[in-house]
Amino acid sequence: MPLALRFEAWQGKVWRLIEGQYRPATLKIVDSAGEQDRLEALLEASKPAIPPECAHLDYQFSAPFRYGLYPHASRFRRPGRTPGVFYAAESPLTAALESAWWLVRFYRASPGTPLPTIPTAHTAILAEVQVPLAVDLTAPDNAALGRWDDPEDYTDCLDMAESVRAQGCEAIRYASARDSRQGRNLAVLSCRAFAKPQPVDGQSWHLYLMRERVVLTNETLWQRYEYGVGEVGFVRAQESG
Repeated sequence: MPLALRFEAWQGKVWRLIEGQYRPATLKIVDSAGEQDRLEALLEASKPAIPPECAHLDYQFSAPFRYGLYPHASRFRRPGRTPGVFYAAESPLTAALESAWWLVRFYRASPGTPLPTIPTAHTAILAEVQVPLAVDLTAPDNAALGRWDDPEDYTDCLDMAESVRAQGCEAIRYASARDSRQGRNLAVLSCRAFAKPQPVDGQSWHLYLMRERVVLTNETLWQRYEYGVGEVGFVRAQESG
């Protein structure tokens, strides 16, 4: 039986961090801009086709919906051939912390892998979203219906996501489990949710991960944040800028 969740329209702008090495990575192995363009075209042709309903979107928006075979579970997406989810946050800092946590998980799963010796470059992109049907899991009546912010057990979230998708829901608003300030995230479930096909703003970020802390630098606004790395999230240390 579907959960008795309350649905409502949602409109706003959300941030997502992506790796900043998309073009520079191939530039390192070619001799000219023309060769790089040809290499990028070959790489693009080797990827899965973009779903027709996402074809009008910038690749940064369509990418999560393009790859149907998902390697591992995330909060609202099961592993295997499952529908895509565009994960974003209402603030760029929360988006940076969410991305940093995936780095923490990666290195914890591979303790023999050395940590990066220099900060990694990322781009924060701002998406404008507007949907007629969304669910806000931070609303008191919805929050009481499941363990939506459990930092490691996604069981309730995965079951709920399947249920609301079947009811036409296109976005899920929820509390970040990684941001100690209790930032808010948005999971976009459909390419129809993007009010504009391209990012409406962007920022440059650097993430420097160490064993017990992470330093996040917003290069665009000249802001730096330092957090301690906990068992399931980050603890605020200091801020400057």
